Amino acid sequence: MDPNVPDSVEYPPGAADSPVVLHVPHSSRVIPPAVRADLLLSDRDLERELDAITDAHTARLAELAAGLAPVRPWRFVNRLSRLVVDPERFPDEREEMLAVGMGAVYTATTDREPLRAPDFDPDPLLERYFHPYAHAMTEVVADRLEAVGRAVILDVHSYPSRPLPYELHGHGARPPICLGADDFHTPPELLTRAAGALAAFGGVGVNSPFAGTYVPLRFHCTDSRVSAMMVEIRRDLYMREPGGPPGPGMDRLAVALASLITAIP
Repeated sequence: MDPNVPDSVEYPPGAADSPVVLHVPHSSRVIPPAVRADLLLSDRDLERELDAITDAHTARLAELAAGLAPVRPWRFVNRLSRLVVDPERFPDEREEMLAVGMGAVYTATTDREPLRAPDFDPDPLLERYFHPYAHAMTEVVADRLEAVGRAVILDVHSYPSRPLPYELHGHGARPPICLGADDFHTPPELLTRAAGALAAFGGVGVNSPFAGTYVPLRFHCTDSRVSAMMVEIRRDLYMREPGGPPGPGMDRLAVALASLITAIP
């Protein structure tokens, strides 16, 4: 199967026998001009918002880790900012982040200030970007199931060392590494392998301050052949916050992530 991947996604191939898909949804700062026109922020404020909301350098981290892994994983990387659409949100009332204006199409900033006009219609963005992305990721997972009988999604994220006003659960622990787990799709042995691979960074927590993981809706809570885990890396481990360049921690994290990929049978 050759998944029909939209232009907004980078999809470098992995090894034919690898079940692992590194999903990187929030690393880009790119906003198409037509989308930028509907954002209420000044250019300066938009740059500040992108510093806060972007999981900076996670695409590069995934690329480095993939290159170090003996069996190369597949990568599915969003080329557009999450301020265009957030592909990991539910596109309807199931999404808890709607409470702070951060559903599939954001209407508020990380400071809970208006991002788009109150009467903004999200449907064109959902049709243009969200649904094609979701369909393509679904096909990528289906392709791994057809090829090797299973799929393991490692959802690569980062988060700030201090909570931002939009965080619904920002009062929780903020360990160097947070693993997001799902009762159905995250086997205990996957968490154990991840904790071992990432233990050297000063602590590994589960589901705090961010919980759960991404699975395409076709397989969500119905297909146990699809495993998934979110890897949230606290940004002070590898970069200068809020939006600075990567530091030496990047290479160490790439080695650790590659060891996790290798540990997945």
